[in-house]
Amino acid sequence: MEAYPFLKWAGGKGRLVSQFEPFFPDDFGRYVEPFVGSGAVFFHLYNQGRLAERQVVLIDRIEELINCYRVIQNDVEDLIAALYEHAPRSMDAEYYYSVRDWDRRPDYGARSNVERAARFMYLNRVCYNGLYRVNRRGQFNVPLGRYRNPTICDEPNLRAVHQALQGVELQVGDFQRCLAIVEEGDLIYLDPPYHPLSDTANFTSYTSDGFGTADQQRLAGLIHSLSRRGCRIMLSNSDTGLIRQLYKRYVQIPIRATRAINSKAAGRGEIQELLIVNET
Repeated sequence: MEAYPFLKWAGGKGRLVSQFEPFFPDDFGRYVEPFVGSGAVFFHLYNQGRLAERQVVLIDRIEELINCYRVIQNDVEDLIAALYEHAPRSMDAEYYYSVRDWDRRPDYGARSNVERAARFMYLNRVCYNGLYRVNRRGQFNVPLGRYRNPTICDEPNLRAVHQALQGVELQVGDFQRCLAIVEEGDLIYLDPPYHPLSDTANFTSYTSDGFGTADQQRLAGLIHSLSRRGCRIMLSNSDTGLIRQLYKRYVQIPIRATRAINSKAAGRGEIQELLIVNET
């Protein structure tokens, strides 16, 4: 059975992956994703059988996100049961904000991994636009969205994801971890928080310390190191002067994307992004 992303995710690549198809290499070693997010590219390659018999490493610096992956990998039935506990009050505002506030309480660290994963997935399903955003204390702060009948627990897909994650190595950490992992011939797909198109378009608060220009420059340094090592690189980012300059030595492929999240209606719609690949 095919598996699909189990989360809504700002910037998820589910609708764009078909445009990536001509650029996936036919032959590669391990598959590594340092910004896994909802895992749309991972699931796409898995469903096509391209990851069979290959080592896969999925990394993200959001600890709560990787906890979800680990719980689905190891305790999917307990997770399903926990999600059904949230489902009856899915759009109850008082209940939503009570669950959202778990990470503001001193006993949050005593919550089980399954409880934390179910909370993360429940909030993702009913919060505004499925955003993941935290304040400087690392506390989730997205308001309740407006939905008629959100699906809190997709049992068949969660079980399919459980199968897809068997044998996958999951790590919490910065993208620099790649340097200690990858070898010549490995395929690395990177989908970092995008460089903003304007000063008012910046949305990088996936973690409490954000992801700014210095991080984009540090990421470019990593890409240069991995490319010199002989890795196959695919990187998504916005089409800005900074990104074009940082990756001027690589192939830059225009990708048509739809922007759904913007405070102003005029800022939504089709835009151009970049898929950057090396020629290893």
